Amino acid sequence: MSARPPKEQNPYPGSSTDTPEIGTGRDALRRIVQEQCVVNWSQHHAAAPCERVYLADSRTGNSGYAVLADRKGGAHYLLIPTQTMAGTDGRELLDPDAPNYFAEAWHARDLITRYVGHNVARTAIGLAVNTAHSRSQDQFHIHIECLRQDVFESLRAAAGHMTETWSPVNIAGFTYDGLRIIGDGLDGSNPFELLAGLKPDVRHHMGDYTLVVAGMQFNSGPGFAVLAGTGPTGELLLDSSCAVAGAGG
Repeated sequence: MSARPPKEQNPYPGSSTDTPEIGTGRDALRRIVQEQCVVNWSQHHAAAPCERVYLADSRTGNSGYAVLADRKGGAHYLLIPTQTMAGTDGRELLDPDAPNYFAEAWHARDLITRYVGHNVARTAIGLAVNTAHSRSQDQFHIHIECLRQDVFESLRAAAGHMTETWSPVNIAGFTYDGLRIIGDGLDGSNPFELLAGLKPDVRHHMGDYTLVVAGMQFNSGPGFAVLAGTGPTGELLLDSSCAVAGAGG
């Protein structure tokens, strides 16, 4: 299977007909969340145009995250902090008090099941953050989608060789650094901290790296594969048609 073209090439259009200017430029995701979703949640306890809004402190709009359906449709959702944040090059992600955004994105995978119309196995779902140079939106966000079929098969083939230590792994013809996390959820593991420990200087060049977390079923139990690299950006390993889960093309 050839790699799909990057899906983040065009600005994210707005979801509100009375504020059309909100959908233009690299700041669109932040504005949709902060000016529409959070406002609507605070005033009416309704998340629209987002799917969900969570605020740790109801008195402030910058204390949580929102989940927004991707504008291109399909089984594709974005987890977006309600505070203004850059991507993997932002220092906030390594703040020990920062939310575990990957864990929250994993909790939102039920939206994939709802879209597909039947249960989607954990092994079919992937989360991805793109490199700084490949993203078209400046606001940090995590992609929540299904895995491409060839990526799913590569991960299954590599599962027996993955450990808790970073090592090269071939995924759909490309080499990433990979490790495994054992456990049903990500609440006890922060993939950004794991990425920062990949090499001595990575902490200072996080924006050069893409990060992918895929649900796995190891012989020892459920877990995750974490992939990091400076090559093809992580979103290219995902598939919004969710064909791997039998959703069709």
